[in-house]
Amino acid sequence: MNLRQLEAFRATMRAGSITEAANMMHISQPSVSRLIADLERSAGFPLFARVGRGLTPTVEGQQFYNVVEGMFVGIDRLQEQAVAIRTKQHGSISISTIQSLASTELPIAVGRVYRDNPDIRFTINSRNTPAIIDAVQMRQVDLGIVGRDANHEGVDTLFQTSAPYVCLIPENHRLADETGSIDLEQLVMTETFITFGGAYPDKMMSIDPELSRRLQERSRLTAANMPLTGALVRETGALAIADPFSAEQAVRMGGVVFRPLVQTLTYFVTIITAGRENLSRQAISFVDVLASQLSERVDFVNALRKSS
Repeated sequence: MNLRQLEAFRATMRAGSITEAANMMHISQPSVSRLIADLERSAGFPLFARVGRGLTPTVEGQQFYNVVEGMFVGIDRLQEQAVAIRTKQHGSISISTIQSLASTELPIAVGRVYRDNPDIRFTINSRNTPAIIDAVQMRQVDLGIVGRDANHEGVDTLFQTSAPYVCLIPENHRLADETGSIDLEQLVMTETFITFGGAYPDKMMSIDPELSRRLQERSRLTAANMPLTGALVRETGALAIADPFSAEQAVRMGGVVFRPLVQTLTYFVTIITAGRENLSRQAISFVDVLASQLSERVDFVNALRKSS
């Protein structure tokens, strides 16, 4: 297999069709088809299933794409470094973050540093925690922001904080106008909940296994991520347990509010790097800004719990 074949595969996965992939690569449709066919022969398994006139990735194809995408992140990083060296602009910071911070806290911190430092260039992507840890270990990114303690070889922790989960509620729900903490033991008897992949992350949230089981029994909805969960809370009237950063994002989208919980369910946020000594002065300064901002948010949510 070669890079051109992988580029054709990546473009097809991103575009959803060979025609659009050909447009993206500025080559003919038969050329893309031939590159993918050659790649399938080299890999030894089909990458796509032909469904009608469309293409659907096979299970093996999706798994292979995850590896290919990680490889291209590294290539993009090399290209950025080459540009930085050529133009003598060494103030570049690459960041991979979990979704819960991608639309709220991280952009705010980036905005603060971006406005004050016109020479800094940012490269940012959003992935899940295991993929971020892999990217940091392979030095594909300078900084990783993950949703749990990243106690892994080849990873240094720059900052870590924890915050209590909250309950997302539709703004027209009877509970929305009340104040104080909400007891899940009581709500589980009357309300329906949105779960994640059919289960709650028991270890991360420190939730009682029996309570988790009962919440799952009261669930008619399963969502893949918190932004989707916030929208489902707004549209269906079901409740959800959310980390405070995702909850804030949902509130900004409108139609929902959040309240603290009686139960102490803990959400971790950790900023990691492959080596503190390899970070630029600008990257370290950015970590300080983001860490301060996250600490302020955690203090705010903790104050809500204490006042109820």
